Amino acid sequence: MAIVSNVLVIGGGIGGLTASIALRQAGIAVDLVEIQTDWTVYGVGIIQPNNTLRALEKIGLAKACVDLGGAFDCWRLFDGAGNALFDTPKDNSAAPAYPANNGITRPIMHALLCGRAAELGVPVRLGVTPERFEQSAEAVTVFFNDGTDKAYDLVIAAEGMYSKTRDALFPGAAAPHFTGQGVWRYNLPRPASVKTGEVHSSAHKKVGLVPMSPSLMYMFVVSERIEIARDDPGLADAMRSHLSEYTGPIAELAKLITDPNEVVYRPMESVMLEPAWHKGRIIIIGDAAHAATPHLAQGAAMAIEDAVLLAEMLQGGGAIDGVLTAFTRRRLPRAKYIVDSSLQIGVWEQEQWAGIHSPGANPGMLLGQATHAMMEPY
Repeated sequence: MAIVSNVLVIGGGIGGLTASIALRQAGIAVDLVEIQTDWTVYGVGIIQPNNTLRALEKIGLAKACVDLGGAFDCWRLFDGAGNALFDTPKDNSAAPAYPANNGITRPIMHALLCGRAAELGVPVRLGVTPERFEQSAEAVTVFFNDGTDKAYDLVIAAEGMYSKTRDALFPGAAAPHFTGQGVWRYNLPRPASVKTGEVHSSAHKKVGLVPMSPSLMYMFVVSERIEIARDDPGLADAMRSHLSEYTGPIAELAKLITDPNEVVYRPMESVMLEPAWHKGRIIIIGDAAHAATPHLAQGAAMAIEDAVLLAEMLQGGGAIDGVLTAFTRRRLPRAKYIVDSSLQIGVWEQEQWAGIHSPGANPGMLLGQATHAMMEPY
């Protein structure tokens, strides 16, 4: 029997929706609040390594993601001229029935999660967010910005890296910090030659091609961080300028980057909250607790794993504080490994771009090690 009967989930992104679905599957009543009134998603695509699909299988969405996405076995690494160097090892040991990797558009992923939540009867309130909490030993009373209030057995904050709940519970304990890099993304037609994920590395940039369907892929470009607005009319020109040192296939694809409204650029940021993720009956999960840079493509995976595992642990016995403490102890080393390893790859890349030789630098090896590590149970 579950140790909670009603839960508030704050945040309608990947982590919050997954938590809501997993809790409802366990027979736990859930309210989901999302501060945005326009519940759409900003971005291009999501990479789902095999461990992500293992967790998505628990909420009944792994097959749909693969059916509507672009499965691929491994990453093929190239130099800046388009010469293939080597393939990373394939590993689908976490979920052998599914591919090693899957790419999917963010809108499709959002629609799948929203649809599953609706099937399970998760009530969603848009434009609503907590203003304050009052905790007792038995419950959390939440006072919302629309003037309502309600008592819950548990509050799960999955608001992303700029979580107001995290900052209220643990002031000064964690904050997003810029890493010095930025990432550009753009959807492109998928050529028949792109049979797997690709990474093309030049002296000062890294470019990736990610399948999202048989006919669609997205390109990402990792560069030094710049200051530019989301709606800047020069976004397409700026993205193409980062590809000027490439020849071969990447140079040809660069010509197709023409619409500034379709370019997604974000400076890379990272967050790591430790050691506590909960205070009383309020717990922080996903990017609010541990936001990694995208070097290992594990950000969404970590949020999904958090949500699924927390729902499972809440179905066991014991006191709520003990369960939440055990959850954090189980998840923190895994999440921290991804955050730290992603940051390390970024440091190595920036050293290479600056002409600094680091004897231990081996991003490809660390990518492979991290991939294998994430196949272990979560």
